Amino acid sequence: MADWLETLDRLAHERAEAGLTRQLRPRTAGDTVIDLAGNDYLGLSGHPRVIAAARQALETFGLGATGSRLVRGSTDAHAALEDALAGWLGLDAALVFSSGYLANLAVVRALSAVCDLVVSDAYNHASLIDGCKISGLPVRVAPHNDPAAVAAVLDAHPGRAAVVTESVFSVDGDLAPLAELHRVTSARGALLIVDDAHALGLLGDSGAGGVAAAGLAGEPDVIVTATLSKSLGGAGGVVAGPAALVRHLVDTGRSFIYDTAPPPAVAAGVLAAVEVARAADDRRAVLFRRGARLAATLHRPVPAAGVLSVPAPGPEAAVTWAADCRDNGVAVGCFRPPSTPDGSSRLRLTVNAGVPEEAFARALQVILECAP
Repeated sequence: MADWLETLDRLAHERAEAGLTRQLRPRTAGDTVIDLAGNDYLGLSGHPRVIAAARQALETFGLGATGSRLVRGSTDAHAALEDALAGWLGLDAALVFSSGYLANLAVVRALSAVCDLVVSDAYNHASLIDGCKISGLPVRVAPHNDPAAVAAVLDAHPGRAAVVTESVFSVDGDLAPLAELHRVTSARGALLIVDDAHALGLLGDSGAGGVAAAGLAGEPDVIVTATLSKSLGGAGGVVAGPAALVRHLVDTGRSFIYDTAPPPAVAAGVLAAVEVARAADDRRAVLFRRGARLAATLHRPVPAAGVLSVPAPGPEAAVTWAADCRDNGVAVGCFRPPSTPDGSSRLRLTVNAGVPEEAFARALQVILECAP
């Protein structure tokens, strides 16, 4: 065997010894597992209006976008989705990408044109971390959810900085102190970038997200990113903020310019999901009620949105716990290093308002019975 393949085999063995092997588990059309692992918080991925809109666009435009947004990939479905997202979020303009990951890469890199430092929360998602890396800017990692530490970094920096955080953090589901962070950044001329992926559709008036819930919608120094694959049940990502930022991304954003556009059927389906989500107070009520029930049952703090994290003794115990749940018909998330910023392992449970009540109760029972 070639030396480089032997190296890969050795690294795979080391990951297996540390309990860090990952596996793909394809779903089938007849999958009956109770889903507390996916991010379809409002149960909209199979909503009749969403499916009908996607089907109509599929018949009109075909399967793929056939090119990048700037070549042939943009359709009226993409434009309508961007208008709807900007209006929902209370921001000037929005730009849709084919994933939330690419949206985060684009926006952090784009701000290298106006900033000379990035301050990143220690628990930020990998896409934000990678965006910081490719920005070419110096990066300071601030302690998790610590506005005072951010202020200290900014006070020691004479130029303009961008502060990057999530609103609801993807691993533990805790809420960032956005209003306090904005007081820190605005007083020092810094920009605030907020990944609203796990709050969009859930927090704020009509589910407009964590930034809106914090009273920051429309602030000229606040930029919002999100994925369209969680509460909206689709795929893609968005950057929203001042119109000048969107123009800059269209002209210079490499992960926008050189990537094939999201399929028109997906854009049309997500647009329908936005319309449903804005009026889905009933689904949000179910989600928060179930989140409180999960927390009480597992003796954890009530989640800020739809993510609840449960510590496991170690990576192998987390893997076994998740596998036992799966064998008993319940899908749960299993987070281990390097996905966990603090090096510890846990189950991540995501509340899905679309799961029938009886199935949700059954899932709770299984999680308890399979606990290490």
